[in-house]
Amino acid sequence: MSETKENPEQARKSTVYVWDVPLRLFHWALLAAVATSLFTAEFGPMSVHLISGHVVLGLLAFRLVWGFAGGRYARFANFVKGPGAVLAYTRKLKSGIGAAHPGHNPMGGWSVLAMIAALAVQTVTGLYANDDILTEGPLADTVTKATSDYLTYIHHLSSNAVYALIVLHVAAVAFYTYKGQGIVAAMINGRLSGADADSDDAAVKGSPVAALVIACVAGALAYYVMGM
Repeated sequence: MSETKENPEQARKSTVYVWDVPLRLFHWALLAAVATSLFTAEFGPMSVHLISGHVVLGLLAFRLVWGFAGGRYARFANFVKGPGAVLAYTRKLKSGIGAAHPGHNPMGGWSVLAMIAALAVQTVTGLYANDDILTEGPLADTVTKATSDYLTYIHHLSSNAVYALIVLHVAAVAFYTYKGQGIVAAMINGRLSGADADSDDAAVKGSPVAALVIACVAGALAYYVMGM
């Protein structure tokens, strides 16, 4: 009996390296920090809420820079597409999902930007917020009480957008997992199954040295703001 050999092209498509280590660490660290911030906002303690909020601030600063200096699929230029690309991808979903999209698909790319924007509003307004009892952001005393109260209102209001985006993100993960794309595993081991992409390129992984430098600067920035 002859042994059936796997087509080299199919083997290449079976699993490809997509997410670099810094991006994966960022993803899970942001998940932990945001979950802590949302939980402590409801149940306390606020001292932990302040710390987790500054961790989110540092992580966002890292992601913004890594979006230009990171690995191929971590860069904004790779996944932020125009309306035409989004509509084309939507039509593709209607006709059948097909091969996994390497990196963020055109719809997912905009959801990433929306999440970054919503969390940025949360963290920045939190710097000026107050609870009229004991806790206030490190920059609350740099603005008037009326301004601080207004930014506190925006801080609470924008949390609804964060919750909504989290629900959409979980729903999207469930959808693509149901369709057989191992996107959760990919965010753990960096490799996506069934994607049609040639990612045997060192550029996909980004520079660990650059990631470390960016992370240190972002962390120092968040620490400095927390102490203001």
